[in-house]
Amino acid sequence: MKIRVGFGFDVHRLVEGRDLWIGGIKIDHTMGLLGHSDADVLIHAICDAMLGAASMRDIGYHFPDTAAETDGIDSKILLGKTRGLIAAADWTVGNVDATICAERPKMNPHIPQMKACLAPILAIGEDDISIKATTTERLGFTGREEGISAYAVVLLEKTV
Repeated sequence: MKIRVGFGFDVHRLVEGRDLWIGGIKIDHTMGLLGHSDADVLIHAICDAMLGAASMRDIGYHFPDTAAETDGIDSKILLGKTRGLIAAADWTVGNVDATICAERPKMNPHIPQMKACLAPILAIGEDDISIKATTTERLGFTGREEGISAYAVVLLEKTV
């Protein structure tokens, strides 16, 4: 069996007047993430990890932030399209390991719902998705609550 590992990273600025979407779910918070799409940092990091493992460049290459069709798009749609791209190259997702970096709001209570949301899109079980949350101990832009970032590692398996 042929396997590959990919790594993804994303970051977005926190601003007032936007909803906060992380891991495909809306989280109640006073601010949201700024971006061309819904700015879901976790999904974007997972997409980049998938594309990287398949040697298919990055999310910005496939879904540029200058494209009208992706303006305000739900990142779950981008994740599904990314899964379609890797499937066309005969890859499937084996597992995902991801970390969200945010001071507030606390992410841990939302992780089960994120996993339940992402699993069917990725066509894997919830137990094949690990999502962790951490802070930066009030250091840097995350610690100052200026933004949120996410890291992801994805294992792909060749289907043929």
